[in-house]
Amino acid sequence: QVQLEESGGGLVQAGGSLRLSCAASGRTFYSYHLAWFRQAPGKQRELVAAITSTASTYYADSVKGRFTIFRDNAKGTVFLQMNSLKPEDTDVHYCAARQTPINDYNYWGQGTQVTVSS
Repeated sequence: QVQLEESGGGLVQAGGSLRLSCAASGRTFYSYHLAWFRQAPGKQRELVAAITSTASTYYADSVKGRFTIFRDNAKGTVFLQMNSLKPEDTDVHYCAARQTPINDYNYWGQGTQVTVSS
């Protein structure tokens, strides 16, 4: 029902910023709950930030105050603004989506690499 495509990853120096984008297909984008996950080598997948269809947000403790998730329903895109980046933020970021009444994220993008150098 929806296809997701991430972009915006890259190499950045510690303390710098990146903005990740996730473009979605379909005409019902507004009804989806969206999230960003990340997974680094040797680590478990982590929920970074989430935003509901009504724009309520959630952030992992590790990124509160540094990252911001927001969505543009007209463009069918969800963003993750990443500020004050740290080397430990190095990972692959994945965009995910779900739709009520489903509780698990069941649509996934291919991922985009974020590398933070010290």
